[in-house]
Amino acid sequence: MREIGKVDYHKCTRCGFVLSKTHGELDESKRNKLNSLFHHYIENQENEKKSNQPPYAEQAMMLSLLGKNGIISTDSMVDYAAGYGTLSNILAKYHCLELPIYDPYVQSDNSRRYIDESELKTYKTVINSAMFEHVLRREDLDRVNNIVDRDGCFIIHTVVCEKVPNDPNWFYLRPPVHTAFHTNKSMEILMGQWGYRSSIYCPQSKCWVLLRGNIEAIGKKIAILNQELQSNWFYCKNGFVDYWKGV
Repeated sequence: MREIGKVDYHKCTRCGFVLSKTHGELDESKRNKLNSLFHHYIENQENEKKSNQPPYAEQAMMLSLLGKNGIISTDSMVDYAAGYGTLSNILAKYHCLELPIYDPYVQSDNSRRYIDESELKTYKTVINSAMFEHVLRREDLDRVNNIVDRDGCFIIHTVVCEKVPNDPNWFYLRPPVHTAFHTNKSMEILMGQWGYRSSIYCPQSKCWVLLRGNIEAIGKKIAILNQELQSNWFYCKNGFVDYWKGV
């Protein structure tokens, strides 16, 4: 960040959403270089303890559980902005599930699981892990949501809190590529604009599942699933699950 210097953030007075004005004004080549350097850095095993990687094993288990209980479809999935495809690897090896992946910046191998942008279609289940904090414009988010089928679900892994702290030392401000910070209220507004009526939250995988229908349709399935696991693996409600309300 030495080339960039001070970062200015703007906060929405209505919902508390915070966006970096500085990152938005960077030229595209400088922004792409920053993204590329950072992602290669965190994927390096030597730097593993310095980064906050998504809980891939728990995400894979979540997808398997929800799929086997008919809550989501695992027959038509894509992992959008999937990086090196770790989640896809775990699902294939341990859960016998195929997860095609798309990433505009990274392709770790020449396998058929990577798809080109021209091959993207609509899917019953779209997974997007750790991208919501990297966006600069609303259309960046709309682009992902547009590939969710009419009766599909959108699974999101990011940090969502009640109020973005006014603290320069907040842990989520430290990664130099984090540009957008979402609140419970901003997510409630966003999912409503996209036509989702209910959501599920899984603390273990730190993922929200946005659903088109009302929660009554799957609430009983979630209750039975939690009973089987003897743990509150899933929380659900109409609207956005504000699990981190006190944070």
